[in-house]
Amino acid sequence: MKTRRHAKILELIREYDIDTQDELLRYLRDRGFDVTQATVSRDIKELRLVKTLSRTGKYKYSTGMDNSNDVSSKFYSLFSDSVISVEAAQNLLVIKCMTGMAQAVCASLDAVYWQNFVGTLAGEDTIFIVCRNESAALEAQEEFKKLISR
Repeated sequence: MKTRRHAKILELIREYDIDTQDELLRYLRDRGFDVTQATVSRDIKELRLVKTLSRTGKYKYSTGMDNSNDVSSKFYSLFSDSVISVEAAQNLLVIKCMTGMAQAVCASLDAVYWQNFVGTLAGEDTIFIVCRNESAALEAQEEFKKLISR
């Protein structure tokens, strides 16, 4: 049953721009799956779904692998338009954004695979990134600074 449900979830997120667990829950119930909110939440974690920007500008669930070129180009565009500064501090990166943009930049950053990033955290205008080590932080800092200067 779980395998069928996971397959249906993947099918649904490809077909529809689903942006909340409640919406996904409704789609599953409409298709005969008797599930709870907790089950949907676990499924999202197990499938490693992420929220990415849809064509309409809203966020939607995705595997993060769909249209990877499209996702990465949106990330670079959003990053260069919204980020003010990037500073490394040991194995951390501190990214300052225009007010209100940090969460969107962070979500798009999370949708792109970064091998040396352990995790991210965003507020209103600041993003913290934990890197695997100091050299990874410095390398990312240089790459990100190039994006800002475009």
